[in-house]
Amino acid sequence: MIVTIIIILAILWFLGYAPITGISIPNIVLFTINNHAVTLWEILILAVIGWAIGILPRPFQTIASVLLLLWVLSVLGIFAIAGLPNIIVIVIIIALIVSIFR
Repeated sequence: MIVTIIIILAILWFLGYAPITGISIPNIVLFTINNHAVTLWEILILAVIGWAIGILPRPFQTIASVLLLLWVLSVLGIFAIAGLPNIIVIVIIIALIVSIFR
């Protein structure tokens, strides 16, 4: 189950944050908060991370919850650090991979 979550999250990250040059996928803006657009990719990533938090062991749930909170704050523009949402999604993917080998 966790492997499928990792695969889905990696695909969403590649398609949403690191678009492939030859593939044109529309980035649909659902709404804006604080002049920052919230896209469909971000909502899908939020759903997958929420799903992952539900099945992780207890220590990883806490870490993933804190990372999710930081990710949401950076997507909404409260933390204005360039590239922070990308880094947080990569850290969550790595944490999920580590949780498999634990």
